[in-house]
Amino acid sequence: MTLPVQPPAILESADIAPDEALSILQDALAGADDGELFLERAESESLVFDDGRLKSAAYDAAEGFGLRVVAGETAGYAHANEISGRAMRRAADSAALAKAGRAGVAAAEAPRATNQVLYEPVDPLASPAFSDKIALLSEIDAWARARDPRVVQVSASLVGERRHIEILRGDGRRVDDVRPLVRLNVSVTVEKDGRRESASSGAGGRAGFETWIAPDRWRWQVDEALRQALVNLEAVDCPAGEMDVVLGAGWPGVLLHEAIGHGFEGDFHRKGSSVFSGKMGQRVAAPGVTVVDDGSIAGRRGSLSIDDEGTPTSRTVLIEDGIMVGLMHDRLSARQLGARATGNGRRQSFAHMPMPRMTNTFMEGGRDRQADMIASTKRGLYAANFGGGQVDITNGKFVFQCTEAYLIEDGRITAPVRGATLIGDGATALTKIEMVGDDFAFDPGVGVCGKAGQGVPVGIGQPSLKIRGLTVGGTAV
Repeated sequence: MTLPVQPPAILESADIAPDEALSILQDALAGADDGELFLERAESESLVFDDGRLKSAAYDAAEGFGLRVVAGETAGYAHANEISGRAMRRAADSAALAKAGRAGVAAAEAPRATNQVLYEPVDPLASPAFSDKIALLSEIDAWARARDPRVVQVSASLVGERRHIEILRGDGRRVDDVRPLVRLNVSVTVEKDGRRESASSGAGGRAGFETWIAPDRWRWQVDEALRQALVNLEAVDCPAGEMDVVLGAGWPGVLLHEAIGHGFEGDFHRKGSSVFSGKMGQRVAAPGVTVVDDGSIAGRRGSLSIDDEGTPTSRTVLIEDGIMVGLMHDRLSARQLGARATGNGRRQSFAHMPMPRMTNTFMEGGRDRQADMIASTKRGLYAANFGGGQVDITNGKFVFQCTEAYLIEDGRITAPVRGATLIGDGATALTKIEMVGDDFAFDPGVGVCGKAGQGVPVGIGQPSLKIRGLTVGGTAV
C-alpha cells in the first residue's frame, strides 16, 4: 500500500533561507499589483510494456522556481532550475522590469485561506516496487493475449508522478500542495483476414496506484480495449453528410470541453477574443444545458486543493439552463474584469506563467434516456468514443475523430462505422442539443488539455446527448 508521506518544505531544504527569499520577493513586488514566488519539486516514472517485453522505463526529477511580477496588464516572469539566492535575485531583477518605475500601487488581496485537502500526499513512485510494476505489466500483456486468438499486439503502461509545490507571497504567507497523479493505459491490436484494428483504454486519478491496479480494474480495461478493437474490426466506411448525432456519456464530453470550454476562460474575455465575449446573462445553449467547472472534487484527475496561484479551487457554473452565468478566472483576469478568482490559475510547471485553465469541466445530467435518443433518430450517428481532434480555441470550430461509432437507422443502432469525424463549432452545437441524458458519467481519468504550449491534467464528463444537424465526415464513397 502507498502510504501518505509529507515531503520536507521546499524552502527549508533549499540553498536559500526563507527570510532571504521573502526579502527578494518583497523588493521585486514593491509597486506591483500582484505576484508570487512559485517553487516546485517533481518526480515522475513511466514504464511501457510492448510486444511482450519491457520497452522503456524512464524516471525524471526536476526542481525550480518561477518569480512573477504583475503590473496592470503586464506580467514579468523569470524562472530557474536552481533554488538559490543567486538565481532568485537575478530572476527578481528581470521580472521586476514589468513595473516600469511604478510606485504607490496597492497590492491585490491575497487568496483566501483554506484547509481543503482533496488527495493524500502519497508517492506513486514508491509503491508498488519497480519489479512489481514490471510483473503487473507482463501479467496484463499475457492476460490480454489469452482473451481472444485475434489479439496480435498488446501495449500496457504505468505512469506516476508526485509534484510538490509551494507558493510564497509578498505578505509572507506560504502555502503548499503535494499532488500525486497516476494512470494505467492498455492498448490492444486485433487482426482478422489481414485487417488490423487497435483500441485503447486508460484510467487514473490523484492517488496511489492501488485502485487502478486491482485485478478487476485492469481486467476491465483490457476487456474494454479488446471490445472496441473487435467492434472496429467489423466496421464499415462511414457515410458523410449532415445528420443527428447521439454522443455517449463520459469521455465524449471532450468535444464540448474543447469546443466551448476554452471560450469560458477569463483571459479570452479580458482580450475580447472569445466567441462568447459580451454574452454574459444571454442564452448560449439549449434549455436544460448546465455546464460546470469544478476543481474541488476529491481524487479527480483535474482536481487541485489549491490552484497554482494559491487560490482554493471551487465549483464554477458556466452555463445554467442554457444561460451564460460564469467564467473561469485566474487572479489577473478576475482583477481586470472585476470578478472573483475561481481557482483556475494553472501552469504546467515552474517554468510557465499561470493562466486561466479548466479543471474538471462537465455538463450536468438531465432526464432523457439514451434509448429514447436512439429511438427518435431516423438517420444519424451514435458516437460512443472519441480519439484526437483539432479545435480553434478562439472560435470553437472543431474536427473530432470517432474511435467507436455506429449508424442509427430508423431508430435502431445498426452497423459500426470507421473513419467518422464530427465537424462544427461549439457555440452552434450548444444550441442544437435536443436531449440531455440521465446517465451522467466522468471520463475514467485520462484527460490532458493544451493551451499556449502548456499541458495540464483535466477531468471531463457529460451525460448522453442528442445534437441535431451536425456535419459528419466519412470515408464511404
